[in-house]
Amino acid sequence: MISLLAAAILGYLLGSIPFGLLLTRLAGRGDVRRIGSGNIGATNVLRTGSKGLAALTLLLDLAKGAAAVAIASGWRPGAALVAAGCVILGHMFPVWLGFRGGKGVATALGVLIPLAWPVAVTSALLWVATALVSHYSSLAALVAAIVGAGLAFFLADRMTALVIAAIALLIIFRHHSNIRRLLAGTESRISFRKS
Repeated sequence: MISLLAAAILGYLLGSIPFGLLLTRLAGRGDVRRIGSGNIGATNVLRTGSKGLAALTLLLDLAKGAAAVAIASGWRPGAALVAAGCVILGHMFPVWLGFRGGKGVATALGVLIPLAWPVAVTSALLWVATALVSHYSSLAALVAAIVGAGLAFFLADRMTALVIAAIALLIIFRHHSNIRRLLAGTESRISFRKS
C-alpha cells in the first residue's frame, strides 16, 4: 500500500507542474490563462504566437506523463497504473491553480508510451491526421482518445486497458465545452502555416 500511495503522490505532483503557465511567464508572454481558452496546455500556448513555446510545453507535458509511469513501474505491480491515473489528475486538477489545469492530451500520450507504446503511436498518428484534415485540435484529441482506448483492449492487458479507457473518459469530460462548440460550429481552428 505504501508504494501505491507513493505512486499516487508522485504522479499527482509531477502532473500538477503547469509547464505552459511557467514557460509563458518566463518568456514574458504573461499569464496564458488570460489568453484564448484560458487553458494551460500547448494548444493555448500556441495562441501566444510562439510555436517554440507551444512545442516545448507539449514535450514537457508529455515527459511528465512518461516519467511518472517509468519511475513507478520499478516499484510493485500496479504502481505504474496508479501513477498513470494520478499524473493525469494532477495535470487536469492541480491544487496550485485552484484545480483548474489542462485537458491532459499530451500528458496522456506520455503515459501511453511506457504503458502501451503501440497505442501511443496509433493515437499520435490519429491526432496528427485529424488535426491536419479538420484543423480542430479538440476534435483530434477526442478521436485519438476514443480510438486509443478501444485499441488498448486489443493491444494491452486488461487492467492497463481499463486505466487507458478511464483516462480517455477524463479527456472527453475535460473537452465538454469544446464538444458543444464543435456541434455549434464555433470551435476555434488551429493553423499549421508558418507565421
